[in-house]
Amino acid sequence: MNAHTTSEPSEAYIALGANLGDREHTLLEAIGRLDAHPDIQVLRCSDLYETEPVGYVDQPSFINMAIAVKTTLSPQELLRCMLHIEQELGRVRSIRWGPRTVDLDLLFVEGVTLQTPELELPHPRMEERAFVLIPLADILIENDLSGLTDIVQSAMRKLDGKDGIQRWKTCSWRSASAPSGS
Repeated sequence: MNAHTTSEPSEAYIALGANLGDREHTLLEAIGRLDAHPDIQVLRCSDLYETEPVGYVDQPSFINMAIAVKTTLSPQELLRCMLHIEQELGRVRSIRWGPRTVDLDLLFVEGVTLQTPELELPHPRMEERAFVLIPLADILIENDLSGLTDIVQSAMRKLDGKDGIQRWKTCSWRSASAPSGS
């Protein structure tokens, strides 16, 4: 196990999804709350994608996206923050893979491999899900030294298809701390 234990910032990747209420507003609100945390800075946002439900299919379509953040939090602290934001935004866990106001999944933290009952990194199912991989590919950077680009590209080549996912719109979120015009 390689756990993040220093105060050096790490880049982390989070998948977001919603299929109840004002899906776009809720996702943008979750991003804003993450960025407002003193130890988290949102770096990049993917486009928003409308996707068919997976697993439990008797529910509305999802809007999915991914973000890259810089954080000094440990993966466990970041996960606790994400779960708190889900709860604040009305997330109720009643049906596995069921409808939700918001879902935040920690996918990858640079330099961290972790397996605990609460958290596994990299996320164990991210390579199987087009609704995670396609938004994640939007925010990867050139010269990625973490290995995530290789993981995503390899997984996307193995996908049977990208049925059930389509670009819905460009992300309109901007950090309140970003200089105007950026």
